[in-house]
Amino acid sequence: MRISTGQMFNQNTSSILQKQTATNKIMEQLSSGKKVNTAGEDPVAAIVIDNLKQKNALVDQYAKNIDYATNHLSISESKIGSAETLISSMREQVLRGANGSLSSVERQMVADEMRSSLDELLSIANSKDESGNYLFAGNKTNSKPFSFDANGEIVYSGDSGVRKSVVASGIVMATNIPGDTAFMNAVNPLGDYGANYLSSQQGDFTVSSAKITNQASHVADTYTFNFTPNGSNVDLQVLDSGGVTVATVTNFNSTTPVSFNGIDVKLDGSPVAGDSFTIEPVETVSVFDTFNKALALLESPNSTNSAQGLSQLAQLLNGIDSGQNQVSTARGIAGNNLKGLESISTNHSDEKIINSSALSILEDLDYAEAITEFEKQQLALNAVSSVFSKVGSLSLFDYI
Repeated sequence: MRISTGQMFNQNTSSILQKQTATNKIMEQLSSGKKVNTAGEDPVAAIVIDNLKQKNALVDQYAKNIDYATNHLSISESKIGSAETLISSMREQVLRGANGSLSSVERQMVADEMRSSLDELLSIANSKDESGNYLFAGNKTNSKPFSFDANGEIVYSGDSGVRKSVVASGIVMATNIPGDTAFMNAVNPLGDYGANYLSSQQGDFTVSSAKITNQASHVADTYTFNFTPNGSNVDLQVLDSGGVTVATVTNFNSTTPVSFNGIDVKLDGSPVAGDSFTIEPVETVSVFDTFNKALALLESPNSTNSAQGLSQLAQLLNGIDSGQNQVSTARGIAGNNLKGLESISTNHSDEKIINSSALSILEDLDYAEAITEFEKQQLALNAVSSVFSKVGSLSLFDYI
């Protein structure tokens, strides 16, 4: 078979180009540190590498969301913890101010101290995050959530919005605690109604509970309880807001609940003839409102030494306890969310380690192997080039 000069030239050129391509490929791998730089080099590996990179990118975004949520919840949990401690201190102030042995000046000093604590509590409730947004305003982060109204009562201007962040596939986590959840909507310690004691009260008694027991027959209204004499005992007459008698109890005994219009009312203590009080629907109580009422009680002359004042004090202390329980619950919610975020973050870290390990196996270059291969290809390229140069320079005239 004859081999033409052109054919020989083409074969040698093709061989040189192949060796140059192989050498350039290894040089590119050495430069990038990756053994798969294009999909054409290994289509299957390239697809897997791309999927793993997308997963890691998603994990990185989840991690950023977790960092944001953790930061906000940590600040919120810390502020709520401060509020919890402050409320305990304010409860002690109420008890100290209610001491009957204090003079009016001493009681006013306690009230002033308590008012300062209330301002501090309000400041905590109006705390901002590092971006200047209000922590406890729900979704209304640009507006101050707590402020005094025209009647001197603290009102909530935020909403119940819970901002959430996606922290894993199919998992969202709350990043805030709304102000009404933390400070405003504490459980009414009496149940469904609140009691109002009158200045004419002489007996030592308090309402321990006022609950709706039959929603179907319940009639929401303001009810008045009047105690009238009956020999050595007292009778009870319950009137609605229209003055209509809805219940009558002869020889009242505080161990037996008073039932009417789907409501059960229980009393502790012993009312006397002429005593009277009212109840009205109250679903929740506010720790701010409770402390405001406690302040008013301490600043009223001799109020804590009266039967009415003592009954009010007992109800206020129950309200403070309920408010503190609510604050503790809100702190627990923040703490549980932080614990959940920590667990999810750990899972993401483990997932990224696994993904990165798989990426390394598929993508990272073995430098020792690559350098050896590079030297082999260079040696082969030099040999082919040398042969081509010698063969290409041969001429028939060399043998004549």
